[in-house]
Amino acid sequence: MEVAKNKKDIRAYTKEQLRLFFESQGDKAFRGNQVYEWLWQKSAHTFEDMTNISKETRQMLEDNFVINHIKVDQMQRSSDGTIKNAVRLHDDLIVESVLIPTKTRTTACVSSQVGCSLDCKFCATARLKRMRNLNPDEIYDQVVAIDNESRLYFDRPLSNIVFMGMGEPLMNYNNVIKAIDKITSPEGLGMSPKRITVSTSGVPKMIRKMADEEVKFKLAVSLHSAIDEIRTSIMPFNATFTLADLREALEYWYQKTKSRITYEYVVWEGINDTQRDANALVDFCRFAPSKVNLIEYNPIDDGDFQQANNAAIEMYVRTLEQNGITVTVRRSRGKDIDAACGQLANKS
Repeated sequence: MEVAKNKKDIRAYTKEQLRLFFESQGDKAFRGNQVYEWLWQKSAHTFEDMTNISKETRQMLEDNFVINHIKVDQMQRSSDGTIKNAVRLHDDLIVESVLIPTKTRTTACVSSQVGCSLDCKFCATARLKRMRNLNPDEIYDQVVAIDNESRLYFDRPLSNIVFMGMGEPLMNYNNVIKAIDKITSPEGLGMSPKRITVSTSGVPKMIRKMADEEVKFKLAVSLHSAIDEIRTSIMPFNATFTLADLREALEYWYQKTKSRITYEYVVWEGINDTQRDANALVDFCRFAPSKVNLIEYNPIDDGDFQQANNAAIEMYVRTLEQNGITVTVRRSRGKDIDAACGQLANKS
């Protein structure tokens, strides 16, 4: 086992580094291209899989490197077709990812951290201690696993990806960006960045950084209240990243990208279900074209948060539509297997 500890994770290497490695071994640089293709485009789990490379070379790779591939430990299927994967990482930590099918698309909901850096009171994942950030390859592997399941069970390739699983993606910014680069690269999965949405609870500095880097994927913000004291009571980090700072960062994002902002918003009974709350949301949305997804709440075993009644949801829809803001009401999927929004907590 000591030897394995000293082996390097080969997927941490760029293509150029692999080419240089082969040259240093007295081999041809193009071997690096071949191995890179096996690792990313073909998602090889072992060096043995790399059939167009000689046995000696495969053994040399085995001696020097390791492929820290994820393993789908357990797969659960919901009555509505949703699939939840419990994904075991190379160090035996577990994260969860979800495949959400509709008639026209399949969406992968992927995790970016083991646990979460933030402390939203209504989310099961937030109750888990953040153990570590996921590496780019671990994020990529979740997508590959779900793409395979989409082809197997729904007879079509994965169409969309949302970073709405476990963790706050912008607190693992560099690795998330590297994973998206691989997912969208023709040398990886070749998916369009327009089919990828990164969902954040709102880290102003990182939203500005994304805008400066002119990323091409979509942005969604878990807002849940546009009134500071209410948002802080349910999302305590809002005391540090205030709504004013968030709004300023989002204005900057829109100026740079001209990309519409999606707000994810749950309405809870006795917390944010009044006309005042809806009016505050309208005011917050005014600065840029936006869309509000009103999301059904998924209980996490305690009584502190209860889904608001239909009258409150209808009031929100009416108020937003009267003010020219696009709104959709999202019904949750996969609740019977704890795969819905806010429920991912490794309970399986």
